[in-house]
Amino acid sequence: MILNILLLIVGFVLLIKGADLFVDGASSTAQNFKVSKLLIGLTIVAFGTSAPELAVSLQSLAKGSTDMLLGNVIGSNILNILLILGVAAVIKPIKIKDNTVRKELPLCMLISTLLVVLFLDVKLAEGSVNQITRSDAFVILLFFTIFIYYLVTLATQKKENNEEEKPQFKLGTSLLLVVIGLAGIILGSNMVVNNAQGIALKVGLSERIIALTIIAFGTSLPELVTTIVSSKKGEQDLLLGNIIGSNIFNACVVLGIPVAIFGTITPQSFSYIDLISLILSAFLLFVFAKTKRTITKTEGWLLLTIFIIYYTLVFII
Repeated sequence: MILNILLLIVGFVLLIKGADLFVDGASSTAQNFKVSKLLIGLTIVAFGTSAPELAVSLQSLAKGSTDMLLGNVIGSNILNILLILGVAAVIKPIKIKDNTVRKELPLCMLISTLLVVLFLDVKLAEGSVNQITRSDAFVILLFFTIFIYYLVTLATQKKENNEEEKPQFKLGTSLLLVVIGLAGIILGSNMVVNNAQGIALKVGLSERIIALTIIAFGTSLPELVTTIVSSKKGEQDLLLGNIIGSNIFNACVVLGIPVAIFGTITPQSFSYIDLISLILSAFLLFVFAKTKRTITKTEGWLLLTIFIIYYTLVFII
């Protein structure tokens, strides 16, 4: 137990320092390529910080643990919005660009809704059990290809004049910082997840609770630390792109690829409160962003309050 706690602390240190290097490298990479930081956030940052979720999901299904897979995806997406964006907005109000409100956020909400619809076989398709089938996985991955197509069109657009900045580092140094930072983030998150899970199992928590809390929180630590660092550095496009891209990547790739590989999964112990919270968090993000194109500190506190209520219900149920 003592060794688990010590390794947990080391993992947090690696996460924090890795995120610091990662944000600086990603921001400088965007400046070198003369593309928007939102695009870098939606791609390099989002996919990079979602690497732990993908690794955990593949390991979970390989071991036959369907609840761990779904808890990881659903819990991480809820955490990304309610906790991580909530914390970021409390630190500093988040300004949202018109294009994000019109395109990225609706797509994020659509994919979250699709995930829930595909999950509700009993309620919507009169099935005997709720399942995510291999066919469902291919549908989800199809939506991800649409997202990739959008990213390609975004990359071909000219950079806005107000985003022209002199790169902080040369391209080679920027990419090296991204790689080193990402390595620190992934190694640190793995240490945190593995040791936190070890402590939880010794305490006697159920697999669903571990998946929705420790695993989801642990694999979302890269997003959390990267978001906090981005907020403090004033890199709000990176911050928002990270969260939106991560949620889309989680729902489509982190869930879609393992199910496409291993086949149909049948959750054992999931509650509808998990799915309601997933949809609610995506909807609130869209509504808050649409009003005045800003997520205010008050709205940040509201997101954090809902986060606390949801996890209180998770433990009670």
